[in-house]
Amino acid sequence: MSDIIIKIPDDTLIALKVVPNDIGAEIRMLASVKLYEMGRLSSGAAARMAGISRILFLSRLHDYGVSAISLSQEEITCETETLGIYNL
Repeated sequence: MSDIIIKIPDDTLIALKVVPNDIGAEIRMLASVKLYEMGRLSSGAAARMAGISRILFLSRLHDYGVSAISLSQEEITCETETLGIYNL
């Protein structure tokens, strides 16, 4: 795993009410969620980046307002037809 150094002003840490050791994990999680939401990382890769299990990652997506399932309208139609559900 690579290390990336991010400089954060002390007043920002004070405003966030966090200590430097705690903010790293939060930033990693936020970046992982955003990259997953953008479709740049799979849920497994995003979970590894965040340093947590895939199941925990998927369960925490709701906390960030991100859906764990992202299907296009065409994929939803195909899935509902396969399941025999036609009135969505």
